[in-house]
Amino acid sequence: MQPEPKSEQGKATRIIHNRRHKDSFGSPYSPVYNTTTYRFADTASLQEVIEGRTPGNLYTRWGSNPTIQELEQGLASLEGAEDALAFASGMAAISATLFAHGRHGIVCVGDLYGGTQELLTKHLEPLGIPVTFLLKHEPEQLAKALNKPGMLVYCESPANPTLSVLDLKTLAQQAHAKGALLAVDNTFASPINQRPLALGADLSLHSASKFLGGHSDITAGAVMASADRIKPIGLWRKNLGQIIAPETAALLSRSLRTLPLRVRQHNENAMAVARAMEAHPAIKRVLYPGLPDFDGHNLAAQQMDGFGGVLTIELKGGREQAVKVADSLRVFLLATSLGGVESLVSQPCATSHHGISQEERERRGITDSMLRLSVGLEDAQDLIADLEQALSQL
Repeated sequence: MQPEPKSEQGKATRIIHNRRHKDSFGSPYSPVYNTTTYRFADTASLQEVIEGRTPGNLYTRWGSNPTIQELEQGLASLEGAEDALAFASGMAAISATLFAHGRHGIVCVGDLYGGTQELLTKHLEPLGIPVTFLLKHEPEQLAKALNKPGMLVYCESPANPTLSVLDLKTLAQQAHAKGALLAVDNTFASPINQRPLALGADLSLHSASKFLGGHSDITAGAVMASADRIKPIGLWRKNLGQIIAPETAALLSRSLRTLPLRVRQHNENAMAVARAMEAHPAIKRVLYPGLPDFDGHNLAAQQMDGFGGVLTIELKGGREQAVKVADSLRVFLLATSLGGVESLVSQPCATSHHGISQEERERRGITDSMLRLSVGLEDAQDLIADLEQALSQL
């Protein structure tokens, strides 16, 4: 169990009563400011704001927008961070972070989302940024890989799609001993279940399209860290044009207000589904940190407050059997993404990791018979019954 960030109030209270802007008409929440630019009384006033001597708004692409700023204040509070940035997508948040803090070299530990691997191998490496990939069971090679100061260690925990869990406190200590930073993709856990910064990480990243948004109706990303770590990322966001739209920022702020409640139900439903599938004769194994037999369960119990709403089942059989089960589901929707109120099923080899070679997938234990389940907020017994009827088709 992690300690709460220092505050007199709990997570739910902090996010519901997040206030940056005081609405003159008495609205309990900030209105949507679609404004792109802001007028000034005179040039001297503009100079005061643009040079940072006086607070104020200048241009929305720079992140200078009351709706976006209120969202960022709430995001920072969730992770117990000093500062936060909101982005147009999770990949925008990842790319800006890697450009800002990874130019001296990036060492990736454990499994990663396929899109992140594609960014690293097809774009960052050709730009001259050294990238090293270490498997979860190769931590002893980390010190050797961190061969110069100013490098970045990057990981996901729990990881996509194996749900593997890394010891974030130890990784942070190893990185800092070599003058490196640790960035953790915290999407699968959400800040309700895990807060990497409290475990020693330097940066926590999210695809906010997932649990933070929670309704499959927005695309967004976020990075939380100290003000010093955030500042260079903000420059990349500004110059790459990765800012979140004010309308999307308002929707995300709306979603954050129900995040603690939603995540608790995701946790409960996923645990029920995992236990039911663990006992099914057609299932080879269930990957879910909440199961006592899961490799990494004890570590997850130490550094997480809940085990999340995503699990992966591996069928006894091959790709055809996995396709048949996925196509036979009636409550689970066949779709990519995760973290919404509706339950989704996807086959990693055909979706999130389609761009990764089969050889690399096999090296990482990602088989063609795997199905990743994003367990939503439906009645758990309906989800279990749906899986059982689909598995009966084999």
